[in-house]
Amino acid sequence: MNADLVEKFGKMGVRPVQQIRAKQPSVPANQSIREYEWSSNDAGNATTWLSQREIPSSAEIMDRKDFTDPDEENEEEDGEVELSGNIVDAPWDSKEQYLNSHYELLREDAVAPLREAVAEFRKNPSMSESKDLCIYDNVHIVGVTFANQGPAVRIAFSLARAGKRIMWQHSKRLMSGSLVALSKASDMFRKDCKVAIVAARPLAGVEQNPPEIDIFHGAPEELEIDPQEEWIMIESRAGYFEAYRHTLVALQKMSTRLFPLSEHLVHLQKDVHAPSYVESNPFTDLSTAFNTTGNCTASFENVNILSEWPTSPPPELRLDDSQQAAMRRILTKKLAIVQGPPGTGKTHVSVIALKAILRNVQSDDPPVIITAQTNHALDQLLRHVAEFEPAFIRLGGQSLDQEVIKPKTLFEIRKSTNLPPLSGSLKAPSMRKLKALAQTMAILLNPLQASSEPLDAALLRKLGILSQDQVDSLERGASEWVHPTTEGQPSSPMAVWLGDELARFNLQYHEHYLGFEYEEIDLEFEQLRELEAEKGTAKDDEDIESLRGTYVPLQEQFSGRKHPGIPEASVRKALKFSDMWKIPEILRGPVYSHFQREAKKALLSVFRQEAKAYMKTVTDFKIGKWEFDSQLLSRAKVVGVTTTGFSKYRALLSSLKPRVVLIEEAAETLEAPVIATCVESLEHLILVGDHKQLRGSCAVQELEGPPFNLGVSLFERLVTNGVEFSTLSMQRRMKPEIRKSLNPIYEELQDHPDVLNRPNVAGMGEVSSYFFSHKWPETKDAQMSACNQSEAAMVVGLYNHLFLNGTKPVEITVLTFYNGQRKLILRRLREHPNLKGFYFKVVTVDSYQGEENEIVILSLVRSNSGGNIGFLDNDNRVCVALSRARLGFYVFGNADLLCQKSMLWWKVVNVMSKETNRIGFHLPIECLEHKKKMQIKDPQEWDFLSGGCDRKCRGTLPCGDACTLKCHSFPHELVNCTAQPCLLEASKNAWAPQVQQVRRSSPSQIKQSPPRQLRPSPTLDEKSHQSPRKKLTPPCSRRPSRSCSSPSPPKQPQRIPLATTHARNVTPSPTLKQPTPMFPSPSESDVSDAWNHFAKGGVVASDAYHQTRLGEDYAKGLQDKLDKEAMISLFGGDGASSPVEGQVNQQLTPVRTFSDAQGGMRGIWKEVYHPELLTHMPEPSLLD
Repeated sequence: MNADLVEKFGKMGVRPVQQIRAKQPSVPANQSIREYEWSSNDAGNATTWLSQREIPSSAEIMDRKDFTDPDEENEEEDGEVELSGNIVDAPWDSKEQYLNSHYELLREDAVAPLREAVAEFRKNPSMSESKDLCIYDNVHIVGVTFANQGPAVRIAFSLARAGKRIMWQHSKRLMSGSLVALSKASDMFRKDCKVAIVAARPLAGVEQNPPEIDIFHGAPEELEIDPQEEWIMIESRAGYFEAYRHTLVALQKMSTRLFPLSEHLVHLQKDVHAPSYVESNPFTDLSTAFNTTGNCTASFENVNILSEWPTSPPPELRLDDSQQAAMRRILTKKLAIVQGPPGTGKTHVSVIALKAILRNVQSDDPPVIITAQTNHALDQLLRHVAEFEPAFIRLGGQSLDQEVIKPKTLFEIRKSTNLPPLSGSLKAPSMRKLKALAQTMAILLNPLQASSEPLDAALLRKLGILSQDQVDSLERGASEWVHPTTEGQPSSPMAVWLGDELARFNLQYHEHYLGFEYEEIDLEFEQLRELEAEKGTAKDDEDIESLRGTYVPLQEQFSGRKHPGIPEASVRKALKFSDMWKIPEILRGPVYSHFQREAKKALLSVFRQEAKAYMKTVTDFKIGKWEFDSQLLSRAKVVGVTTTGFSKYRALLSSLKPRVVLIEEAAETLEAPVIATCVESLEHLILVGDHKQLRGSCAVQELEGPPFNLGVSLFERLVTNGVEFSTLSMQRRMKPEIRKSLNPIYEELQDHPDVLNRPNVAGMGEVSSYFFSHKWPETKDAQMSACNQSEAAMVVGLYNHLFLNGTKPVEITVLTFYNGQRKLILRRLREHPNLKGFYFKVVTVDSYQGEENEIVILSLVRSNSGGNIGFLDNDNRVCVALSRARLGFYVFGNADLLCQKSMLWWKVVNVMSKETNRIGFHLPIECLEHKKKMQIKDPQEWDFLSGGCDRKCRGTLPCGDACTLKCHSFPHELVNCTAQPCLLEASKNAWAPQVQQVRRSSPSQIKQSPPRQLRPSPTLDEKSHQSPRKKLTPPCSRRPSRSCSSPSPPKQPQRIPLATTHARNVTPSPTLKQPTPMFPSPSESDVSDAWNHFAKGGVVASDAYHQTRLGEDYAKGLQDKLDKEAMISLFGGDGASSPVEGQVNQQLTPVRTFSDAQGGMRGIWKEVYHPELLTHMPEPSLLD
C-alpha cells in the first residue's frame, strides 16, 4: 500500500498512527450483519441489474441519443429508455421478474430527473437556471474531509446563474443526499461527467461567499483533487435520490435471499393463514387490549384467537364492529390488510392491536418493527405506544418530538447505556485503519496545499517527472543568480528558473447577489423537514448539516503563465533538455504547467487507490458500529423506523430476526420500500392504510400510470386483486353534512353518534359546508405554479370573518392543490391588519394526509378557458381534500369547469346541491349579534364588514354612550368613545401626542391591534340578562355621564377610538408608545375635529367613498340585488330547466322566510339538482 509515501511527502510532519491493541471483549459480535453487507448480489453476469452500483454512473446520466456534439450537424431524436411494465392486475411469474421490474422502475425514477437536466443544459450551455434544473458554475475544489462515511470533497461555487439570492434554511437546493452531475468547464458535458452525492450542506458554508458544500463522488476511481480545475455542476429540482438509494440496494440483496410472504405479494394468493408463531400457540392474552378499566377478567386472559373471539368487548374500548373485525384480522392473519377511510380510527385500531401483540411477547422474542412513510406519522404512532410500552427505540432520522420520542432515539439510548465490549467486532480495528488511511491520503495532498513556493523539484524527481540531471541543473543555475529576498516572494530553484513565467493563481468570487431578490421558497417547511430527517450523515443522524473528520484545505497558489498559440509539440521537445536553463523563457510557463498536470495525475492515481481501501474500511466501520447497536435494539420490545430508514438499516434490522412488521399509511408508500421490509425472518406483515387517499409520489410523472404503474402501492394492488382485507366503516371526524361529500368515494361510510350534535361555525349560521363557485381566471407565479388572486382574496376574507367571530387561527386550515396559491394566501394572511402575529396553517393537500382541523377552507384555484384542471383530476388528492374538516368545510373554485372535466367532482357537486344552501355564487354568512343573513359575492365586499353586518351597532360603551360604529364582533371594551366630552377628557390626559400622530397617519398605520384581544360579542340572549351600565366600567372614577370631565387618570387600559366606517376591516388599535411631540399641543376643538374626522372615515378618499356606499338605503338595495343575482345565476330567473337537458334540472325552492331590518320578508332558497343517471361525462355547465 505504497509504504514509501510517508517518506516521499513527509514534510507535513504527520506521524504514523500508533497501533494500540484493544482489550479482548467478552461478548461475541453478531455475525449476520457482516454476512449481509459482504454478500455479493450477483456472481454471474456483471451487466445485469444486480451489478448496478449504488450511485449512478456517468454512463447512466450521459446515455442519451440526443447527447451529440453541438458542433456536429448530425441530429438524432431523443433516446428512449427500455423499461419493463409493472403488472398490477395479475400475479407475477417469478420473484426474480418481480424484483427486477421494480428495481428498474425505481432506478429510472431516481436517475431520470438528473439525466434530463443534463440533456437540457447540453442543448444550451449558456442558459440560466430554469424551473427544472439548478446550475452552479465556477466550481472549484477547496478541500477534502476524511469522514467516517468516506472521503468528501469540499467545493466552492457561484450562484450567478440562479439570478436570485437563496434562503438556504428553507431551500431544497443541494440538500444532503441530493444527486448532482459535474463536468469540467472546458468540456461542458460534451464527453466528461462525474456523478456525486451531496454529503453535507452546513448553513455556515452555503451562506458565505462563495458558498461551500461537501460531496461524495460516485466511486473512488472518480475522485478529483485538483484545486485549479474549474467545473460546472447541475442539479435537478425534481426527486430526491436519498429516498431511493437504500431501497435499490435492498432489492438487489433480496434477489439472493428468502422472500417471505411471496405467495401473497408476488403470486397473489387470496386466502391468508395465521402467522406461524400464532399457529403454534393460538392462546393469547387480550386483557390489556380489551380491558381499559384495569379490572381484568379471565375471559380475556387466555383466548384461542383462531377459534374464538370475545363477542362483547367492554363498551369503554369504543370499538365498533368493523374495528373489532379489523383487530381480529391483525392478530390472526400473517398478511393483515386494513383499509381505514378518513376519520374511522385506523391508528386507534393499530394501537389496540399492538397492545395485544406486545402483551404476548416473551423476554427472548425479537422486537416488533413499526414503520411509516413519514417521520411525522411514525412519531405520532410511537407516542401512542409510549403510553403503555416504554421499552421502544426510535431508529434513525430526526424526531421533532423532544419530550417523548427524542430521548428514545438510538443516539440518545447509546449515550446513556454501558454495553459490554464485543469480541471480534470490526469497530475498533476499522477505526484505527481509517485514521491511518486518512493520514496517508492527507500526506498525498500536501503538495496541493497553500505554500509560498511552486512545486519542489525533488518532488517532481520522486514522481518520475524530472530526471536527476534536470534537478541538478535547476539547483546549479539558481545558485548562480542573485535575486532579491523580498518576504513572501518565492525563492526556490524552481521559482528562480521560472522568473516572470510564474503566475499566481487566485480563486476569486465576486459578489453577484446584492441586486438580486430572494428566491421564493418552493417547498413547504414540513416537507423539507421530512426530507432532511432522512439524510443521516455524521453523528448518527443527529448532526445532519456537517461532516466530522480530518479536513485538509487545498489551495495551489501558483501556475505557469499561459501563452496562447504555443503547440504541445514545442513543450514536449523542451522537456528533453537535461539542462533546464536552456529552455527558452517563453516556454517555461507552459513547461511548468505540464509539470503540474503530470504531478497531479500521479498523486491522483495513488490517492484513488488509497480511497478504495478507505471505502472498504468505511463499510467495515459501519458493520462494527451496527454490531454494537444490535445489542441495544435487541433489548427493546418495539423499534420504530421510517420505510426509507428500514432500507438504510436493513442489515441491522435483519440481525434482530424480527417476525412482526407493522406499516402505517401503507397505501401512501411505493411498493418497493414496502417489500424491502420483508426480511428473511418475517412471519407477520400488517398493512394499514387507505388506497383511496394519497398515493406514493414519483419524480417522473410518466411512471405513475400505465404501463409502469409505479404510483400503485402494494396495498392497492393486493386489495384490487382480491387478497382478503378489512374495511373500517364508522367515521368519527366530520359532521354528517361534510361527510356526505364523500359519498361518491365511500358509499358505505357511516356516522358515529359522536358527530351528530356538533355545534355550528360561528358567523356562518347553519351552513357547515359550502361550495362557492366563481369564474375568476387563474394565473401563474414565477415557478409556473397555478394561483388565483381573486379566489385568494375571497379565502382571506372568510378567514378574517371567522376569526372576528371567535374562531382561533389554530382551528382553521387552508388547503390548496398548488404551492403558488399556498404562498399567495399565506402572504395575504400575514399582511392582513387583523391577523398580524399569528401562525397560519396554509398547506398543500399532499402534505395534509392524516391531519384534521375544526374548519378547513379549500382553494381549488383552477379556472381557465382551456378546460385544464390539473391536480384536481386526481381522485386520491380530492379524497384527502374533502375529508379533513370536523365542523366547517368551505370550498372555493370553478364548479362549472370541474363538473365538465371530472366525473368525481360532478358527483360531489351533485351531492352538495341536494342540501339546503350548500353551493352557489354567493357565500352565505350570518351576523351573530343581529342574526342577519348576508351573501358575499366579491372579495371587496368583505371590506364592508367587521365580523358583523351592515347595521348600526347602537350598543352601549363602557362610558355609557352609544356605540357609533357599524355592527362588529369584538366587544365594546376595545372601543373608545368618540363623543366630544369623553374625547376631551382623553386629550387632557396622555393622549394628545397620539392624537397628533393620528392626524398625520392613515388608518392602516395605526390599526395594529394584537388580534388575541378580539372576542365574539355576547349573543342577544346573553345581553338580555345583562345591564350594560353595571357590567362595564367607565374610563373614569365618576358616574358615567356626557358631562364627564374628570382629570383623574383612567383605571382601564388606555384605548384608541375606532373608525366608524366599514370601508376597511375595523380593528382595535394597539397601545402606542407616546412619541415626543413635534408640534405644539392642539386645541380642544382641533382634537375633537381630528377624532370625528377619523371616526367618520374621512382620513383617506377611499374611506369616504366606501362610507357613502354603505348607507342604510344602499345596503338594503345591495342585499336585494345579491339575492336576485343568486337566483338568476344559479337556477334561472323562472326556475326553468338547466341547459344540460335530460341530465340536470334545477329548481328554486323557498324553504323559510325571515324579517330583514326594514320589516320586509326575505327568502332562504333551497338549491335542488335532479340528476338522471349519466352514461358519459357531462359536457355542458351544471351551474350556468
